[in-house]
Amino acid sequence: MQNICLLGATGSIGTSTLDLIRQHPDRFNLVSVAANTSVERMVEICHAFKPETVVMGDEKSRDAVAEACLGLSIQFDFGADAMSAVAADAKVDQVVAAIVGFAGLTSTLAAIRAGKRILLANKESLVTAGQLFMDEVAKYNVTLMPIDSEHNAIYQCLPQNERGAVKRSVEKILLTASGGPFRDFSYEQMLAVTPEQACKHPNWSMGRKISVDSASMMNKGLELIEACWLFAVEPDDIEVVVHPQSIVHSMVSYDDGSVIAQMGNPDMKVPIAYGMTWPDRVTTQVKPLDLFEVSRLDFSQPDMERFPNLQLAADAWYIGGTAMASLNAANEIAVDAFLKNNIGFLDIAKINSEVLEQTAVFPVSDLDAVFEADNMARQKAKDIINTKAFL
Repeated sequence: MQNICLLGATGSIGTSTLDLIRQHPDRFNLVSVAANTSVERMVEICHAFKPETVVMGDEKSRDAVAEACLGLSIQFDFGADAMSAVAADAKVDQVVAAIVGFAGLTSTLAAIRAGKRILLANKESLVTAGQLFMDEVAKYNVTLMPIDSEHNAIYQCLPQNERGAVKRSVEKILLTASGGPFRDFSYEQMLAVTPEQACKHPNWSMGRKISVDSASMMNKGLELIEACWLFAVEPDDIEVVVHPQSIVHSMVSYDDGSVIAQMGNPDMKVPIAYGMTWPDRVTTQVKPLDLFEVSRLDFSQPDMERFPNLQLAADAWYIGGTAMASLNAANEIAVDAFLKNNIGFLDIAKINSEVLEQTAVFPVSDLDAVFEADNMARQKAKDIINTKAFL
């Protein structure tokens, strides 16, 4: 029996994780959950799973959940410190780190330092502070399981005795990308796309921000940075492959000419279950892949002219230090402006480029350096948008 702490319980990763816990009550016990302000959904979780501790993002949300759960033997709390406390709780075996954004950094780091098994879905942890996090993972001898579908696929394709690092037998990592809804659009067509178009992902059901990131391929750029930290490689060791069917989730190419791929129908329960049970596997109720039904698989190179965010991510990794945090912050501001119809879709990459070029870079010695870089980049991005300096 594994005791689970689920950080980000009300999002899509949290929902899939809860489905797996419900399917395997003999293997998993939900001890604690955390979310930001999704009161109604958290109340449902409390009544269904009756965790020992619930943490919300603010006091108002905490009080609303507690009031709706009177009579349940649950401890309610709120705030970042409380989230870190449940992540480091001695009774917890595994922490699913699925809180979106910077709010997930401190709690994930607390779980690492407490020696928990980490199922990582929080991109910001590695994108903004990868060296710091990976140093702590090594220091505390922690099992870090990526549960993004692509990184989990790479993990599955690497040799069993080489988890977490690429050895000399590996020639290249092939990181697949759906290409998003605009993969076949011309540059001229992309000039006129709307937020509604950008949020309609052809294969995955995701939130608005991450859907836009997929459409601009910034999501794949951030995943490239994550892969560099997870598997001890550089961007030049990774090739992004556009694969619109999202059936091959990623591949590893070996020196002997072999390519090993991890395939399956697109459903996040598969990588989450693999992370929760590795080195074992359990049933997930996900429909098995029918190759006759799929019938064909397509692969192509990404167009860097139409999707410059990919190159910007690689550039930020090579610059190092806080450059990756700055790029991530600039992108969040730019995407928000696009969703509000304040800028065009292709302006997102222009703003990201300007911020990356104009923002000072410092070593990532601690999370404070990351937070400072994030704040500086956000303000720079807002200034660029307000003055139309990207035109």
